[in-house]
Amino acid sequence: MTYELFIVFLSSTLRLAIPLLFAATGELVSERAGVVNMSVEGMMLTGAFAGSVGAVQTGSPMLGLLFAVIAVMPIALLQAFLTNTLRANQIVTGIGINILALGITTLGYRQIFGARSREMIPGFDAWSLPVLGQLPFVGPLFNQSWLVYLVFVLIAVVVWIMARTGLGIAIRATGDDPVAVAKSGTSVHKIRYAVIMFTGMMAALGGAFLSLAEIHTFTEGMTKGAGYLAIVAVIFGNWQMSRTIIACLLFGGATALQFQLPAMGIILPNALLIMMPYLLALLAVAGLVGRQTAPRALSQPY
Repeated sequence: MTYELFIVFLSSTLRLAIPLLFAATGELVSERAGVVNMSVEGMMLTGAFAGSVGAVQTGSPMLGLLFAVIAVMPIALLQAFLTNTLRANQIVTGIGINILALGITTLGYRQIFGARSREMIPGFDAWSLPVLGQLPFVGPLFNQSWLVYLVFVLIAVVVWIMARTGLGIAIRATGDDPVAVAKSGTSVHKIRYAVIMFTGMMAALGGAFLSLAEIHTFTEGMTKGAGYLAIVAVIFGNWQMSRTIIACLLFGGATALQFQLPAMGIILPNALLIMMPYLLALLAVAGLVGRQTAPRALSQPY
């Protein structure tokens, strides 16, 4: 691999990992509070669709981004109501919401776009960071959409909140011992509602990145399991932010190889290249990447 191809590979890996980083950050916070938010796939797909519709109708990708977040909030609220208020099974309700979101976005896509299939929509262009973007050799790594930089700022804020604030302590305690949290006078339901809404916001940003910053269009089912990969990244990362970031980058790199290997003249079956991220995900879920220690009350209703 030449140096130029290696830099292109790294740049592609980073770009392809960004939707996963958005969604996985929200999912990590949710699971640390004891909620497995399986609906993150549907949230990402809804965010991608609403973002594209908003951008087309207003001509502004920023308004499209706002549309994406607003559209996902009712889905997050539904997930929170079903799992917290009604104490329904978190896995079943999440998968049900994903199916609902796929149906709604597919119908909406065909009704709104119709013959304008794969229409290019207003989106965010790449933005070169001052100084860093001008560096020789590694400069292309810093020539990305501003959403790429935003996700790392949000990750830093989440890490600080989880490690240094009373809110972070309450969230982690809710995932380990919700009964003790309730006895301390803190509302477990309010915390879990809040983390699910936060996951919705992050998933919406990840989905909107796909349609507004990655390919500037919307296609049916365009997330292609990215939400599930985000959940696996949290498991792969053993519910730690640093390892979750590594998992997202690993999945992004596996996806980038689909395009990089043919460019290098390495011919492999296309199906094998497509399945690589999911094969890594399977290994993670199977526990072949080391022992995992989940929050003790994970997936348990309260």
